[in-house]
Amino acid sequence: MLILVIGQGAREHAITQKLLRDPDVQVICAPGNPGIAEIAQVDAVDITDVSSVVSLAKKHKPDLVVIGPEAPLVAGVADELLSSGFNVFGPSKAAARLEGSKAFAKEIMNAAGVPTATSFYCTTKSEVELALQEFGAPYVVKDDGLAAGKGVVVTADLAEALKHALSCIESRVGGAVVIEEFLDGPEVSLFGVSDGTTVIPLSPAQDFKRVGDNDKGPNTGGMGAYSPLPWVPKDFVADVLRTVLQPMINEMNRRGTPFVGLLFAGLAITSRGVRVIEFNARFGDPETQVVLARLNSSLSEFLFAAATGNLSRWPDLDWNSDSAVTVVMAAQGYPESPVSGAVISGISEAEKMGLSVFHAGTKINDHGDIAVSGGRVLSVTATGKDLSDARSQVYGGVERIEFDGEHHRSDIALLAAQEQRESLDNNLGAEN
Repeated sequence: MLILVIGQGAREHAITQKLLRDPDVQVICAPGNPGIAEIAQVDAVDITDVSSVVSLAKKHKPDLVVIGPEAPLVAGVADELLSSGFNVFGPSKAAARLEGSKAFAKEIMNAAGVPTATSFYCTTKSEVELALQEFGAPYVVKDDGLAAGKGVVVTADLAEALKHALSCIESRVGGAVVIEEFLDGPEVSLFGVSDGTTVIPLSPAQDFKRVGDNDKGPNTGGMGAYSPLPWVPKDFVADVLRTVLQPMINEMNRRGTPFVGLLFAGLAITSRGVRVIEFNARFGDPETQVVLARLNSSLSEFLFAAATGNLSRWPDLDWNSDSAVTVVMAAQGYPESPVSGAVISGISEAEKMGLSVFHAGTKINDHGDIAVSGGRVLSVTATGKDLSDARSQVYGGVERIEFDGEHHRSDIALLAAQEQRESLDNNLGAEN
């Protein structure tokens, strides 16, 4: 099977690596990155230029196209590929509005009876001020459009909330924000793969949005993640499938815009039960890195079945018992003003430890060195018998990689690992 993967980040690197573990699979990634180029063919393309992507697909004639990022989905790349006769894993432009517009997602959730936060859609300063006053602190302000994972501000500072809201409104013609109530409780990311009718959940993960340890500093695209989540209720995934994922797929289908692809539910386990924070229309980053690290089932066959409407009789997915942890290594100045150009060393040394080092913001400079080209530079991923083991391995790998200005969080999965070890020790004590 020949698969064309669209994208250039750590998510696409992880997807490509996993696809290539299936026998008789070849992958072309466009435009790819230096890390992907080491394992697969890459081909330059502007992923938001619909005609260029279609031309590339016609050139290579893949059996399946997997679209990674949100921008080409919202631009309608999947629609044109489908009309040209390709099998596509990724929703249509109409279905991708679940990520492209927070207000649209709220509309679908309300119609489907999916539990979520109460919210207000605001397009003026006066509407924002009234909404912020209605909910009080902590304030939750979300850009209605795409913002590369950084359009959300959660703050107790009214002035900061108002400033972010106005910047979103003024950033584009028809700009708007969604102001909503704060949801207490831990957050969980759960992916659902859908063929438009059937949706199959993957293993849950948790990511870390704030740039600094102990959830300090501004929001980012994600500084790390881990899976599985030993603290979630045993029936959590089944309950979310029943109350969130399947109702959303049903409602989109009812409206004549079936969702084919990856529906990513960002969830909060609140004192009043599970509530949806937001939906994305593609694999999340960095959650993809840890979820795929634990998947034993064939990813290529699974995504092909979704793209061709054949998930209704798909067998249960096979997951290994390992824990996986990803740590993002970021550029100097990230997320506000990342600095490019620093030369990166130590990647091969980390990989020799058995780790996966997924490239995101990297390039080959004029001297042939791998260098920094973006904010989130690398995602270092390790598996282990439990979270403590995986943490030990991943941070050992991080220590071997160096570039000027690099920074990362030191507490990814720390609390969960401590609780897991305490639970194990208590169980052993009870048995003795």
